[in-house]
Amino acid sequence: MLNQQQVPLYEALKKRGKSNPISFHVPGHKSGLVFHNYGKDSYKEILSLDLTELTGLDDLHAAQGVIAHSQHLAAEWFQTESTHFLVGGSTVGNLTMILATVQPGDKVIVQRNSHKSILNGLELSGASPIFVAPDFDESVDRYTAPNVEKLKSIIQTNPDAKAIILTYPDYFGRTFNIESVISYAHRYKIPVLVDEAHGVHFSVGTIFPKSSIELGADMVVQSAHKMAPAMTMASFLHSNTSLISSEKINYYLQMLQSSSPSYPLMASLDLARAYLADIVIDDLLEIQASVDRLRNVLSKSSYWQVVETVRGVDDPLKVTIQVNEGYTGSGVAELFENQQIYPELSTHNQILFIHGLTSFCEWDQLIEAIEKINEQLKLAPRHATIDNELLFNEPTQTLALSYQLMNEKKTRFVTWKSVYGLIAAEAVIPYPPGIPLIIKGEKISKTHENMVKYLLSKGTSFQNNDISEGLKVFE
Repeated sequence: MLNQQQVPLYEALKKRGKSNPISFHVPGHKSGLVFHNYGKDSYKEILSLDLTELTGLDDLHAAQGVIAHSQHLAAEWFQTESTHFLVGGSTVGNLTMILATVQPGDKVIVQRNSHKSILNGLELSGASPIFVAPDFDESVDRYTAPNVEKLKSIIQTNPDAKAIILTYPDYFGRTFNIESVISYAHRYKIPVLVDEAHGVHFSVGTIFPKSSIELGADMVVQSAHKMAPAMTMASFLHSNTSLISSEKINYYLQMLQSSSPSYPLMASLDLARAYLADIVIDDLLEIQASVDRLRNVLSKSSYWQVVETVRGVDDPLKVTIQVNEGYTGSGVAELFENQQIYPELSTHNQILFIHGLTSFCEWDQLIEAIEKINEQLKLAPRHATIDNELLFNEPTQTLALSYQLMNEKKTRFVTWKSVYGLIAAEAVIPYPPGIPLIIKGEKISKTHENMVKYLLSKGTSFQNNDISEGLKVFE
């Protein structure tokens, strides 16, 4: 057993800083000596850790020293065969696990409401995806995960699939019976790749659902920075399989990750893992009590309801409110922000608040803000709503064109009035959460236009230029 209180990479960086070394190496800020005065005070502490592959600091791409030790500690904590540090977010992990598994033309079963990085990985691989639509869960009034029996049926129909790619939990913290899907896929020797970006803290157990790692997934990506105390972009890629070549995993990590990885990011992964390992049952009880109080405080409004959660299924740290019909999630979220309270995201009808891995303290500010928002909503006009149950109305879906053919075709911009039946040449992505509303390569319908225009009217941001007018299609 390794000592989970150790943080070898962080300690090596701190030790080097204390030795007052003279820098004749990169980076150019020289451990903070060369930096703009305006930002020097803010950055000075982190710049002392921002080093390069010096003697004793190891190399992420050929780790044998402190980075290797830190990754071994993480692998033991998460109970995996290997754990890799990622400095490019879960995106680079999703790309790696797809490219290491799938070849051009290979059949892949994919959850339709996946993050855009999954879709990008499929395109880069040249795979032939079979998209499985999620079910609409009336208990939470949104799409969650595909039906488990539907997934099994598709696996049975496509036993030659090279992988199945799932998201667990969803952005709002809801899980599903992924263990049953993993077990069934393994009957056919199909590896299961999981985007678990929002589940790094499931490793702590007790009040949280089980991680897909524990439930048998072959490769799992976790954004440590989302739910654990790590720096933005710091993530983990876990492997627990004999179905995927470790050589390929290492090959694509070296190809996709920077040759100058950030040491502060990697050290924050070291510290985040140690933080998770330090959490004991009393800490979890305090966190749960704080979450319960947050849910109670948020319930003090007649203009929204706090969405119920199910123990063992939902992440308790994700607290969602559903606004009443006639109001919008983005509109109410703006009122919270005006009170200096910033939720994680808003949809047309819901707002997600993320509680941290410690007790919340600013109760007076939150209570006062809710009182003010209630007063403001008394005067707010009500609006029409739209039925988003129509969004994913095809149980399974394939692309109208292969990725190889898409690369050969020209594109043009078309306005909405002329777009129906044409094939999208770009993914249309509301952000957050970064799940494509329209996939590159699928036919465009009237429902697509209705949803885009409705979301735009409610203040949703899209990662597409000119989406209010139309979008690019293939000729």
